[in-house]
Amino acid sequence: MAIKIVTDSTSDIPHALAEKYGIIVVPVYVQFGNKTYRDRIDITESEFYERLLHFPVHPTTSQPSPQDFVDVYKNLSEDADGIISIHISTKLSGTINSALRGKDIAAVGCPIEVIDTQSVSMGVGLTVIKAAQIAASCKDFQQAVEQVKQLIERIHIWIVFDTLKYLAMGGRIGKGKALLGNVLNIKPLLTLKDGEFLPAAQARSRDKAIEILYGYAEKAGAIDDIAVAYSTTPDEAKALADRLEAFCGKKSKIASVGPALGVHAGPGALALAILTSE
Repeated sequence: MAIKIVTDSTSDIPHALAEKYGIIVVPVYVQFGNKTYRDRIDITESEFYERLLHFPVHPTTSQPSPQDFVDVYKNLSEDADGIISIHISTKLSGTINSALRGKDIAAVGCPIEVIDTQSVSMGVGLTVIKAAQIAASCKDFQQAVEQVKQLIERIHIWIVFDTLKYLAMGGRIGKGKALLGNVLNIKPLLTLKDGEFLPAAQARSRDKAIEILYGYAEKAGAIDDIAVAYSTTPDEAKALADRLEAFCGKKSKIASVGPALGVHAGPGALALAILTSE
């Protein structure tokens, strides 16, 4: 018996790490026109970004259904002491609500705790990975839950957007602001506070934006874990990860921003997530 960890695909956890830690990832849905895909199951990251650039209609997303969580919870409960289900900010997605509804419907024998990370992408991912490590060493379910909840205030994430176009298409900002940003070649940086996106900075070039990202790591204090996530620029992500490793001595996890978040982030997005030490 063991404590099982569940998350959703907006966590952007690389498949190899999910397998290593036994993390179950419930996919978000992406719709292009009248066709629906499960994030990273029916459509890969590269296929998604290719369609994003060329499909005539902007895609949309929808959270996993309660039944998706029912199926996962019932399957895991057969040999689990408890399940910790860790997800994207409830202010950004209805995924938490689906998980809570799934928990009620499943009515399994073991306890299930649904946790709002108040984050996104590898901000969720680093929380989930640390949670899996806690679950492997902590045999008391409630103690494990409390330790996982304490991670939330230690997670920080910043995202550089190459263009505001996709945020505007998804209704996250006004079209006028997106047009102005593109004309001025402004690269906006956003962060999350209390589960909501807030402006962090803006730069007049991509190089300067990445330098600002690096600066956030320099000012973060003691770092427990660190990750770089990218939508379409893996070489750029690796270069930043290598530089961060040289600075803090921690090997950065490198992740691809999947379709669920790519709908809003668009090509060229680059994110830095940090779990600070206690």
